[in-house]
Amino acid sequence: MLYRGGNAEIVEKKSRFIADTAPIGSEEDFAAFLEKVRKRYWDVKHHCFAYVLGENAEITRCSDDGEPSGTAGRPILEVLLNSGVRNAAIVVSRYFGGVLLGTGGLVRAYSQAAKEGLAASTVADVICGRKLEVVCDYSLMGKLQYIAAQAEIPNTDVSYTDRVALTYMVPEDRVEELKAKMTEATSAQAEIKQSEALRFALVDDKVLIL
Repeated sequence: MLYRGGNAEIVEKKSRFIADTAPIGSEEDFAAFLEKVRKRYWDVKHHCFAYVLGENAEITRCSDDGEPSGTAGRPILEVLLNSGVRNAAIVVSRYFGGVLLGTGGLVRAYSQAAKEGLAASTVADVICGRKLEVVCDYSLMGKLQYIAAQAEIPNTDVSYTDRVALTYMVPEDRVEELKAKMTEATSAQAEIKQSEALRFALVDDKVLIL
């Protein structure tokens, strides 16, 4: 998923190609994003774009915006599709440098600008998993935290009452393994509750439930 949009620029034979990216949830979101980019680069003739909506790319759109057919929008769209990023948009604005690039040159430039735009963005992997809430006596807390740390499973919350409750976000294929280790380490004294299947992402060391 595209968590945070970015901006990047390349120069090809004096033409500047400026790529802006953004996460979007609808075609209306994209229209607002495109308008924002057009206002920012008000003196640019070409604002070529592509966007993909839906986890399975149910909706895809692209535009050459006056460039020769197939030299801009489609290459940008291919970059998006090949990246695996969904619900995202890329707009590449071109300042003409006075030198014709030809169709091949345009395809390469728009593709490279789109790639640089994505590289400047914050992209997070979406993980299918479950939330585990582990309740135990304070004396067992250290063991559970050690097991989770060794497995590189993020601890998302801790609450303290007469017992301690630790919350973890666990990938689906590791749930049973982690539960088994925690049960063994605490001699089955820890109470483990798991949620229904959900999707989450790790961004800037934070867990986002989607």
